[in-house]
Amino acid sequence: MRSEEELRTAIHRYADMIRKICFIHMKQESDVDDVFQSVFLKYAKQSSFHDDEHEKAWLIRVTINECHDTLTTWFRRKVILSDELESYAPSVISMHSTMLDAVLHLKPNYRNVIYLYYYEGYKIREIADILQKKENTIHTWLKRAKDDLKIMLGGDDLD
Repeated sequence: MRSEEELRTAIHRYADMIRKICFIHMKQESDVDDVFQSVFLKYAKQSSFHDDEHEKAWLIRVTINECHDTLTTWFRRKVILSDELESYAPSVISMHSTMLDAVLHLKPNYRNVIYLYYYEGYKIREIADILQKKENTIHTWLKRAKDDLKIMLGGDDLD
């Protein structure tokens, strides 16, 4: 079990990143908070990491898995809750609302790749390791995501 100080340091260092990943999947503040808490509870129980990059990659992978698990629960599939996207978006991700809407309408795999590549600055090889996919798959998802964004935004200057 990690110490309270280690947990505070990790939350301070990674909170913004975790919240953004949760937001692009969950789209509701209450769900983001639930997943955020679950991720850091798992982090508190995790023994150690090789280095800071391993720790960050582990947190990204666990966050994506927690979002997926939450989205596939029986309750989530059967109950429709109101969407708080408009009130929450400005405080989590500060970007033009048209771009945000377009990114949020991408398939989950495409959203992950766009976020990790453009916002976190990971290389294709690193994204492949984090998502446990082949590099060619990541290249394909990134290209398709950019093509979809180009269509949604009606532009040719996204490359």
